[in-house]
Amino acid sequence: MSKRSKLLDRLLSIPADFTWDELVTVLAFYGFYELSKGKTGGSRRKFRDKEGNLMLLHEPHPSTVVKKYALRQVVANLKEKGKIKDE
Repeated sequence: MSKRSKLLDRLLSIPADFTWDELVTVLAFYGFYELSKGKTGGSRRKFRDKEGNLMLLHEPHPSTVVKKYALRQVVANLKEKGKIKDE
């Protein structure tokens, strides 16, 4: 099993310890890149893919663990955009 599939399986299981770096890696697998931060960006992060799909996320702090509700939103967004299939 590849790193990509292991990480995707981990995301789909909505674990309590999924980190921001893991999330950014998964988004990169699907062509999403972080838009440059503005002067007052704070912890809000915008990601866009080649098709122009936009995803707005909150980078967790001080911990790096992403909240479960945010993981569910990311999974729903990726399914809606056809990036991952419903199983």
